[in-house]
Amino acid sequence: MSTSTDHSSMAVLISGGLDSAVLLGEMMRAGKSVYPLYVRSGMCWETVELEYLRRFLEAMAGPGLKPLRVLEMPMADVYPRHWSTSGENVPDADTPDEAVYLPGRNVLLLSKAMLWCHLNDVPAVAIAVLAGNPFPDATSEFFLAFQDSVNRGIGARVEILRPYAGLTKTAVLHRGRELPLEWTFSCIQPRAGKHCGACNKCAERMRGFREAGIADPTVYHRETSCSA
Repeated sequence: MSTSTDHSSMAVLISGGLDSAVLLGEMMRAGKSVYPLYVRSGMCWETVELEYLRRFLEAMAGPGLKPLRVLEMPMADVYPRHWSTSGENVPDADTPDEAVYLPGRNVLLLSKAMLWCHLNDVPAVAIAVLAGNPFPDATSEFFLAFQDSVNRGIGARVEILRPYAGLTKTAVLHRGRELPLEWTFSCIQPRAGKHCGACNKCAERMRGFREAGIADPTVYHRETSCSA
């Protein structure tokens, strides 16, 4: 989703996970002015996730990196009994990836991010969606329609960029292998400030490093290995 718009500055929607962290690092290496945006929704892992994100950004400090913006969008009233806000019955390592779907997640993240970009004269927001993402708010058709609708609604011209739309996690990890990936965070049920080592996202993280042939720098609360 690229045009001739000047992308010398952009926002990056960053969770602190591997994909968005590598995306931010690559944009910095390309000489961009990067505005990291984190949308806090009241998920049970966010306190630890934000701690890791701040450490990652400290390690990435450079002239192109702008201060972290934390945007508030509480979702407890919409997800009142959902595992993501209650912390109960969190999908474990044996559950399918579909189990971690958060309904409308990209709708929520991008609506606030696009409005922030419009009001702060930032021409584009990048999101680290990968190839093969199975969810309905991760398709090319969704992003094109959503970009058009939001821009029409607020009189803006903010672009949604998806530079990783054709990449696998293995390819992304190879691009970011020199980054401080020990300060990225992918867990949905942290324990004692660490990755739990047992949830669906920890299993995906372990598998990603293993398939990329890169040593996993993560400290897990539960030392285990993922064979899935």
